[in-house]
Amino acid sequence: MKLRGFEIVTKYKLKDISLPVRKTKGSAGYDLSCAEDIVIEPDTFKFVPTGIKAYMPDDEVLQVYPRSSLSFKKNLVKLNSVGIIDSDYYNNPDNEGEIMLILYNFGKEKVELKQGERIAQGLFMKYLLVDGDETKVRRLGGLGSTGN
Repeated sequence: MKLRGFEIVTKYKLKDISLPVRKTKGSAGYDLSCAEDIVIEPDTFKFVPTGIKAYMPDDEVLQVYPRSSLSFKKNLVKLNSVGIIDSDYYNNPDNEGEIMLILYNFGKEKVELKQGERIAQGLFMKYLLVDGDETKVRRLGGLGSTGN
């Protein structure tokens, strides 16, 4: 029985994609990498694919944080600061639950990210519900599908 983890999305099955791992015993986050070479021009943003999806219990979330070196080494920031990957994002019909990062280049030079380059960290976390929460609606779409 699977509890939580990562899988490669179908369109990257034949590519050289590695599942996220922790680098040290004390690391909290699993390193996420670029699924393909990407160029981000100055003063623009780009969706950066990871080629992976995450599964977890209904009462957990995967929080995705940018690696600290992105800003001071590459002049990149993650536009939504912390990405929230809900449990029902997994295998959604729009994009199979692929985790994407929206990165903005605030520098004066284009930035090249290479396939396999580590760009973010993912942390699985439990979350709590308020009294009386009886939400039953399931996700039907992918990125940004729960509303404005």
